[in-house]
Amino acid sequence: MTDSALIGPPPPFDPELVPALESLAEVMPPAIVAEMLPGLRAFMASTAPDDDEVRRGGAIVFEERSVPGPQGAPEISLLICRPARPATGPRPAVYFTHGGGMVLGDNRNLIGEMLDWVEHLGVVLVSVEYRLAPEHPFPAGLEDVYAGFRWTMAHAEALGVDPRRVVVSGPSAGGGLTAAMTLLARETDGPRAAGQLLVCPMLDDRNDSVSARQMAGVGAWDRTSNATGWTALLGELRGGPEVTAFAAPARAEDLSGLPPLFIDVGSAETFRDEVVAYAIRCWQAGGEAELHVWPGGFHGFDALAPKAALSKRARAARVEWLRRTLGL
Repeated sequence: MTDSALIGPPPPFDPELVPALESLAEVMPPAIVAEMLPGLRAFMASTAPDDDEVRRGGAIVFEERSVPGPQGAPEISLLICRPARPATGPRPAVYFTHGGGMVLGDNRNLIGEMLDWVEHLGVVLVSVEYRLAPEHPFPAGLEDVYAGFRWTMAHAEALGVDPRRVVVSGPSAGGGLTAAMTLLARETDGPRAAGQLLVCPMLDDRNDSVSARQMAGVGAWDRTSNATGWTALLGELRGGPEVTAFAAPARAEDLSGLPPLFIDVGSAETFRDEVVAYAIRCWQAGGEAELHVWPGGFHGFDALAPKAALSKRARAARVEWLRRTLGL
């Protein structure tokens, strides 16, 4: 752990993003504590896209399907979105896990960018809903996400999906769960994704990086919020030696043998250093990884300010990687 005296001030935010950050702070301050969760859950539910927004004026058709969950657990809900135009063959797909710090959200939250992919790239989107902490601590959420992925791959033909061209993706907590799922699939000889696209992923329960300390009290999802999320998921185990890589992927000792990785993060956010370290360790293990650190970006900046120049650059980089990875 670095001496706090050696840690400088937070990096500056991109000026074009500051108004969006100020608007966010009115409903979701940087430091979130457990008592705020009911109100924040209601807010996120109120901002999720309705059916008409998902349809994109008729460009997308969708269904919500309940599929078997983990053994002994409830069924899970999958939101399945397809281009309305006829397919000439099996389509590529993105299996998406939403963000929300392990404690917020559902399978309609933060899917706007993914609906763009359905509409403009012709992919099928499968967005999974998983049980949230603290009501359902680890490993409930991961088990739900993995069960949904296994079902998707097993039913790819019926879904009109090419199982060789399925990317797994998620932002924030969804990125952490996606990374954990790829580790679990490797260890259990489960289905293999064509790639993993992790956006500002939540990877390390120890919450003690330089960027976590540097960004305390500013930006979005600061060190206090991070402690709230990880404590909800892991309880008293958080930060201790018994936490496994399936709970916090930064704990993994071996990052070899994983699908090609796209991973990005803002320079002015809590997760910056753990994301950079994860990409470096992937390279050190002989893996394939593409890393972007967006200058002046706060946590989730492109979702809150999609018209900003930096957001457009970030989203364009993801599209380019998807095109290469899925052969589009």
